[in-house]
Amino acid sequence: MSHTQSNRDQLLARTRRIAGQVAAIERAIAEEAGCATILHQVAGVRGAVGGLLDELLTDHLRTHVAGPGLSDRQRAQGADELLAAIRRYAK
Repeated sequence: MSHTQSNRDQLLARTRRIAGQVAAIERAIAEEAGCATILHQVAGVRGAVGGLLDELLTDHLRTHVAGPGLSDRQRAQGADELLAAIRRYAK
């Protein structure tokens, strides 16, 4: 079972909260809320997405790089996938 499936409900709850936060930003912009309010909301979304990314990266590392019983090839593939995700995020 994939690590994203083992904690699927938790991940879905997090993504739904993020979607709600993004919807709140859209409403704030449409209603011409103050820029400080919108900036605060955007910062909250950024933090929430960062938390989700951290959880996914941690689970990937533990499962596909440091997990027991993996072959050298599987570990290398897991490490390559992890590095690709980190590089994309860092851009």
